[in-house]
Amino acid sequence: MSDSNKNILNEPAAEYLTAVPHIAQTMMLFFGGLGTLRLSSKLSSDYDLLELTRRGLPKKAMLSLIQKISFTIQELAGVMHINERTFQRFNDTDFIKGEYSEKAIELAKLYARGEQVFGSLDKFKTWMRTPSIIFKNNTPLSLLDSSIGFSLVNNELGRIQHGLFA
Repeated sequence: MSDSNKNILNEPAAEYLTAVPHIAQTMMLFFGGLGTLRLSSKLSSDYDLLELTRRGLPKKAMLSLIQKISFTIQELAGVMHINERTFQRFNDTDFIKGEYSEKAIELAKLYARGEQVFGSLDKFKTWMRTPSIIFKNNTPLSLLDSSIGFSLVNNELGRIQHGLFA
């Protein structure tokens, strides 16, 4: 390789940039679309996700998410670190802010990526509920109660996407 080509990145960046719109579009569908999210335009960048996190998500959007990804309210409450009864007390039109909306967005992002990697949401949902040696015989779903768990699952998705089964 010549010295002039050493600093050129010509691999995953292109794949990442083309994957982002698909993931954002899938996430919006998981949350019930623009109307349910009360957005005037589509999500198109991580900054849009940041603003959405700060503003909060309507409870109705979170209920749409749990239906799409086949979660129970109890499972969502565990991921979000919120008491199940507290979550149920919110009205469907109430905005749920802060850490709770951030966790729900991360969950939607993970499932959108998983659908892309596995080629089907159903296959990914099955994988999420299947114990794996990679995760010390835990299910990937059981790791989602922490940021580190989300990272472990995302890292494994990256290995699967690139054909590295370790």
